[in-house]
Amino acid sequence: MSGPGPARPRLLGCDFSSTPSRRKPIVLAWGRCEGNTVMLEALERFPTLSAWTGRLAQVPAWIGGFDFPFGLPREFVIAQGWPLDWAGCMATYTALGRAELRERFVAFCAARPVGGKFAHRAADRPAGSSPSMKWVNPPVAWMMHAGVPGLLAAGAWLPGQGGVVGAPRVALEAYPGLVARDLLGARSYKSDERAKQTPQRQAARVELLHRLGAGEGRLGLRLQAPDALGQVFVDDASGDALDAALCLMLAAWGEARAESEGPGFGLPARMDPLEGWIVGA
Repeated sequence: MSGPGPARPRLLGCDFSSTPSRRKPIVLAWGRCEGNTVMLEALERFPTLSAWTGRLAQVPAWIGGFDFPFGLPREFVIAQGWPLDWAGCMATYTALGRAELRERFVAFCAARPVGGKFAHRAADRPAGSSPSMKWVNPPVAWMMHAGVPGLLAAGAWLPGQGGVVGAPRVALEAYPGLVARDLLGARSYKSDERAKQTPQRQAARVELLHRLGAGEGRLGLRLQAPDALGQVFVDDASGDALDAALCLMLAAWGEARAESEGPGFGLPARMDPLEGWIVGA
């Protein structure tokens, strides 16, 4: 008589910081999916990159949505003369310090016309995300610089790009704004600036949670959270905890696509492996 099959991997969503601290930690939302319901189980916070990487390596199998880019625009990479394979490009990129990278970004943008300073990846426009070479407001270039090495150190597989191919730890690039805009439009629900942490933004978080719980939106999934964690989302004016949960939803969507369509996790079959793709875009 055969025994039970292998346990399903845990699901996680990650709100990331390239310079985490006790005041602004990395947040992980852990959960599982049953049918079309994503069940939030825990929130964890990590004040250092090493603690975050250690936690990822500790869990044997997971599918995670991570809120930072996994690749640079091909146009920028070509202009730098860097390797055009993802592993070689990332090794070159992460070996350079931020000061030199900033000089390269600034020089690249300075040579381009007003209104088109940044190069974009193919996924940026359908997702509505910032260019992955942007170093300020938000500094996603630094998030990639710090985050990708952590994923590789944890033994993750980045489908279509690299890492340990077929590994039980699967990292998907996620963008919480993709889900939030689907449900709230252009309304803001968060801010790191205390002066902008208004009752209107709190009301938007409450509405976002209600709509997630009702299963509204393009993902076709509903979020079920214990009351205590739901209150954390309402009270966290930075939106970091809620963003981690939105990334968890995107990871669940990717898992469902892998189960129904094959191991691509909903990523386009013809995506550019150098640039990567945002799950759900």
